Amino acid sequence: MSFKETDLDIHKEIEELKSLIRDVPDFPKPGIVFKDITPLLHKPWAFQKVIDYIGNRYIGAGVEIVAGIESRGFLLAAALAYKIGAGLAIIRKPGKLPYKTVSASYTLEYGEDRIEIHEDAITRGTKVVLIDDVLATGGTMSAAIELVEKLGGNIVSVDFLLELTFLDGRKRILEKGYPVFSLIKF
Repeated sequence: MSFKETDLDIHKEIEELKSLIRDVPDFPKPGIVFKDITPLLHKPWAFQKVIDYIGNRYIGAGVEIVAGIESRGFLLAAALAYKIGAGLAIIRKPGKLPYKTVSASYTLEYGEDRIEIHEDAITRGTKVVLIDDVLATGGTMSAAIELVEKLGGNIVSVDFLLELTFLDGRKRILEKGYPVFSLIKF
């Protein structure tokens, strides 16, 4: 099943999914409005729709690995990998993975952070979909892209449940040459 954003039924369903995302003011710090996806995940039909909409894009596409970023990205990645019959790779904060890792750094508005992946999580030429819950500035996902590139993976797409369009993170990923898909946009 493929859909076009102009399809009225799909547009209504996506708006319904969007209405389940809760705003939490001043989290994790004053001035930030956090987009909480847990009410959407709490509704089985909503979570299923999200995975179906994203996953149906990859049925028959030969995706071998879905890579999710800590921690809400794990929820989406595991369900998506199951849906499309792919393996799962996890990208975590430093010191959380038990085997040899490769790492990438990224800049935050208040400093720098790193993420890691097992060095054997992706082999050269493997078709990979990267997924996370929110596209904001694109910093974390840019570092995840760097990790997959270091391991020789072939990135098919970079996907998000939702995108904060006013932060323009999409541009940062498109400049790296990868397609971006966001189901819900704010």
